[in-house]
Amino acid sequence: MKANAPLPSVPARVPGLARIRIVLADDHDLVRAAIKALLSLMEGAEVIAEAREGGELIQLVDDLKPDIVMTDISMPPGMDGIAAISEIHARHPRIPVLVLSMYDTLDFVRRAVACGASGYLMKDASPFELDLAVRSVMNTGAYFSSSIAQRLLQPAEPAMEARLTARQVEILTQVAQGRASKEIAFKLGLSAKTVDVHRARIMERLCLNDIASLTRYALREGLIHA
Repeated sequence: MKANAPLPSVPARVPGLARIRIVLADDHDLVRAAIKALLSLMEGAEVIAEAREGGELIQLVDDLKPDIVMTDISMPPGMDGIAAISEIHARHPRIPVLVLSMYDTLDFVRRAVACGASGYLMKDASPFELDLAVRSVMNTGAYFSSSIAQRLLQPAEPAMEARLTARQVEILTQVAQGRASKEIAFKLGLSAKTVDVHRARIMERLCLNDIASLTRYALREGLIHA
C-alpha cells in the first residue's frame, strides 16, 4: 500500500445481517428462555447476557455495552424495569431499550417512554413482530406496535393517586395479595367492616366488580408482582 494512501472503508452494515448483541431481562426464567429461543432464530441476533432484576440488568449493560436492551417492566422489588430503563438511559443514552410486557395500559407505556424506552412490544406478539421490533429499534431508533401507538394517542388516564386515597391504595394492595378482610383489619388497625367499606368504594371508583379484577389492576399499577 502506498504511503498516505486512504485506508479501506468499512463495509456498510446490512440490516438483517449485522450482528445484534442483546441483553435480555425478565424475572421469569421460562419466559426469558422462550424469548431467547425466538431471538436465536433471528439472523445475526445474539443474547449475550440475561438478568432477573433491574440492578443486575444495569450492571450487565455497564459491563457489556450491548447494541440493544430488551426488558420486562414488572420485576421484583428493589429495582423494577421502569427504574432500570431510566438509569440505563441516563448512563447510556445511545443504547436503545425495547420493553417486552404483558401490560398495555397507557400509564405503563407512557412511563416507559418517559424514562427512555425506544419501543414497546407485547409478550403475545408473533415471532415475526419480535424480529421486526428489534430491527426497527436498531435501524430507526423506535418501534411501537399499532395497538400501543394508538394508546399513546389517547388522552392520559387519571393517575391512581387521583382516584384512590392512600388508605385505599394500602387496602387494595392487601386485597390483591389475597388477604381476607379480618386479616387486613388486624394488620392496619381497622375494623373488618371498615375494610369492607373501603373495598366497596375502591371497586366503585375503579369500575371493577370482583377481586380478580382488583388483582389484575394492582398488577398493572405495580402494587404487587406476579
